[in-house]
Amino acid sequence: MTTPDEHSDLWIRRYHPAPEQPYRLVVLPHAGGSASFFFPFSRDLAGQAEVLAVQYPGRQDRRGEPALDNVPELVDAIHRALEPWSDKPFALFGHSMGAVLSFELAQRFEAEGAPLTGLIASGRRSPAIHREESVHTRGDDALIAEIRALSGTDAGLLADEELLRMVLPAIRSDYKAIETYRFRPTGSGPALRCPVSVLTGESDPRVGLDEARRWEELTSGEFTFRSFPGGHFYLTPQAAGVTRAVAEDLAAFAAVPAAR
Repeated sequence: MTTPDEHSDLWIRRYHPAPEQPYRLVVLPHAGGSASFFFPFSRDLAGQAEVLAVQYPGRQDRRGEPALDNVPELVDAIHRALEPWSDKPFALFGHSMGAVLSFELAQRFEAEGAPLTGLIASGRRSPAIHREESVHTRGDDALIAEIRALSGTDAGLLADEELLRMVLPAIRSDYKAIETYRFRPTGSGPALRCPVSVLTGESDPRVGLDEARRWEELTSGEFTFRSFPGGHFYLTPQAAGVTRAVAEDLAAFAAVPAAR
């Protein structure tokens, strides 16, 4: 087991350190998102698990770094950053693009025998469902229109044209990463052994309920599905319910041995 180093410090944010907790929850944001999106989440779950929020390059305090525009490189870098934190049982939570990154990380951690207790996927169709998307190839105005349509970006940022143009390169890189991602089965059975929980918005314009339920095909472990009123960013207005659901999932994950 290694210890956190400069690389880990770049990628991981501990807003509410809770080293006394026996479990950790790693949270991964959406395309264009940042670790601070999960600050309230970290605060509200601190009594149950230590929350580690992933900060992608190209935003906030990492704005001066080039963003990564493909899933394999993102997964490699996040995996390396999380290795020092896998000395106790942990679960993964990802929203939208973060759900896909969490899925790929879960496969890798399971292969290594890490104490992964479960995966919570939010706001994303099953990785096995491919859909041709090309937002990242369009002009800035089209990209901004997409961001507005999903209603997940801070209104102040959308109103500040100069600031918005500054962060567009990172957003475009994220969209390229998720839109060029391809799920690759690694064997004849399900990709995962750990429990999987799926959360989604009932009126998400990008994720159908049946598409979200198909995550069940990707694990031989227990599967849980919950839908909430709202769209792609349902978890903001439904924060209390989502926090309860995640707390329930963490308790259920802890009740079964980590997949090995």
